[in-house]
Amino acid sequence: MTRVATLERAGPGAIAFLANPRYASQLATTHASAVIVAPGDAQRTSLPKLVSPTPYLAYARIAAVLHPPVTPKSGVHPSAVVDPGVTIATGVSVGPHATVAAGAVIGEGASIGAGAAIGRDVRIGARTRIDARVVVYDGCAIGADAIVYAGAVIGADGFGLAEDEGRWLRVPQVGRVIVGDRVEIGANTTIDRGAIDDTVIGDDVKLDNLIQIGHNCVIGDGTAIAGCTGIAGSTRIGKRCRIGGAANISGHLSIADGTTLGGMATVMSSIEKPGIYSGAYPLQPFAEWRRTAVRLRHLDKLAARVAALERALRGREEGER
Repeated sequence: MTRVATLERAGPGAIAFLANPRYASQLATTHASAVIVAPGDAQRTSLPKLVSPTPYLAYARIAAVLHPPVTPKSGVHPSAVVDPGVTIATGVSVGPHATVAAGAVIGEGASIGAGAAIGRDVRIGARTRIDARVVVYDGCAIGADAIVYAGAVIGADGFGLAEDEGRWLRVPQVGRVIVGDRVEIGANTTIDRGAIDDTVIGDDVKLDNLIQIGHNCVIGDGTAIAGCTGIAGSTRIGKRCRIGGAANISGHLSIADGTTLGGMATVMSSIEKPGIYSGAYPLQPFAEWRRTAVRLRHLDKLAARVAALERALRGREEGER
């Protein structure tokens, strides 16, 4: 085997996998040289097969072997600007036009992509990959074996403002962002530095593209968050949570370990008991949605009428006793 592919597009030399039953019919027509299947699907094909109770996980491990990441050549590109006060371990790569400010420490085997900006006193762990045009602001720290994809911004000021007679006064954001080991931060995701205490991203957290994480948030180990999610400041999300795309999470609340939020879920108060929660209104044809929206506007009046009827009913029942 030389590569991985889908059942539909695989050719000779490729290994494909079946994890979703809706693609089971493609086992009969695939041109893959081998397939990965669950035990219940093993008899559906005569191709050479790897039988696994978790085909997708097996595929992921095989894909990592057949398609290893490209390791950039170590050394500092001539166009990069690296302050003399930077500590750089062995095997580090600093790409074209990258900047690394005084006091930064870059761990062994780490790479800094083209045009990336690493601020003062930043810590980058061993083998961590910082892609092109990433910005890591002063004082922030990223652990070992992390990946930060292009355009991410770590440690910009949070949205800290105080009102002063009709005008907004910016509140200095003096905390940092602390990112753990084996974290992945998607393209153009932003993580604000803490207002006073640090914003903390735990070990093995996986963040998709275009996520906003506000100041002083804490994201627990092993949590995965899909794209376009917005998390307001001072929110604490537990360990091993799964958060669907475009979720909206208000600030100053907590979410229990092991919680799953569906896509577009809106969280306005703390979730103390783990479970699966969904808050998005189901899709409807426009005409139906419009009627539903009109009815929703009358819910307060309807609730008041129901309460009045209940009071009248109780009064009648008490009068009949």
